Amino acid sequence: MTVTETGAERLSRWAYAGLLRLLTPLYLLRLWRRGAAEPLYRQWLGQRLGFYGLTPKSSGWLWVHAVSLGETRAAAALIAQLREQQPAMRLLLTHSTATGRAAGAALLQPGDAQAWLPYDTPGAVRRFLRHWRPAIGVLMETEIWPTLQFEAARQSIPMVLANARLSARSQRRGERFKALLLPAARRLSIALAQTEADAERLRASAVPKVRVQGNLKFDMQVDEALLAQGRLWRALLSRRVLLAAVTREGEEAMLLQAWGLLPRQDLPLLLIVPRHPQRFDAVAALVEKAGLSLARRSEWTDAPSEQDLSAQVWLGDSMREMALYYGLADVALLGGSFAPLGGQNLIEAAACGCPVVMGPHTFNFAEAAELAEAAGAAIRVADIDAGLTQGLALCADRQRHAEVAVHALEFAAEHRGAAERMAVEIWRQSET
Repeated sequence: MTVTETGAERLSRWAYAGLLRLLTPLYLLRLWRRGAAEPLYRQWLGQRLGFYGLTPKSSGWLWVHAVSLGETRAAAALIAQLREQQPAMRLLLTHSTATGRAAGAALLQPGDAQAWLPYDTPGAVRRFLRHWRPAIGVLMETEIWPTLQFEAARQSIPMVLANARLSARSQRRGERFKALLLPAARRLSIALAQTEADAERLRASAVPKVRVQGNLKFDMQVDEALLAQGRLWRALLSRRVLLAAVTREGEEAMLLQAWGLLPRQDLPLLLIVPRHPQRFDAVAALVEKAGLSLARRSEWTDAPSEQDLSAQVWLGDSMREMALYYGLADVALLGGSFAPLGGQNLIEAAACGCPVVMGPHTFNFAEAAELAEAAGAAIRVADIDAGLTQGLALCADRQRHAEVAVHALEFAAEHRGAAERMAVEIWRQSET
């Protein structure tokens, strides 16, 4: 199929492709270095350049790309609905990060496949599409790649952006590269947006067809076994638990500095769960530097020891156990929201009945944060000091804590259903 583009668009795409080719050795070196902490990055490196070994026996894959852990967990609900509506489907699941690929392995069934999405150079993308020959591609949330979109359009592969979101900040940044990004957005078959605000920004960014379908993360299933385990561990403690959930670089230092100014008597246990596993040791070092006793989740299996129970800080240095941590916590401080990083997903906390205190920076999840605040499931504060004040007050006030916890569960239940709606639309696109 011939894909039309202006001269400026073609020049931008060629310049982009040329730059990526030049950077390929640095890209591979970066993956290898990350593999020192996360060995999965060093596996199947050839796939990053579009080399996938033996050709599959047939085409017609339903291809879902979930770049990292958060997108993979959201994709789980969508994939379940896609299977329910078309039980015979064969899934190709791709990722860009080790955490996403590790989590995605649990979503596969016999006949499915999993791979790395290649680097966005023309040769690598052509090899990927020629190898797998997908019937349709589903990109999760924000993943729009210029070369991938161009080559998919040439091969008449419909591309869907599911659970789509676009913050005002990202839209402004995209304006600087509009000759490159607008054609990629224009080649989407449809974007299934989380909110009307996302939809308006996607339309303004040249996506030809946009429908508001809600947020898949409301449909994520809570791991009840992990939730129960967290509550069991909570019963072993004689104090409340304040969780710093999915923290980003810089936030732990701010938190520990503010924590150190508080009177030590009657403080709850501080539980810190960093977002990125490669930072676990660095965060542990920060805690020890602050003069606080530390227990690490990775050092016990069945239950914390007596020494662990008496520690001032617990470090949640494990993966895919957020339900455990939310079950353990009385209140969660929302990571990514106390520094200008856009916040993290608060929906899982709400589904676990854990009240949330969030900072001012939630632009990546703006509507979910606003709805949670309006529903009484979350509390907005100006900074980390106010966050600690609110968090500690909520820990101490049992009646108010119970009320906010109920609001959180109601808020999570009220907004479910996006997975079914999106699955219907994706199968419709595959038939056109």
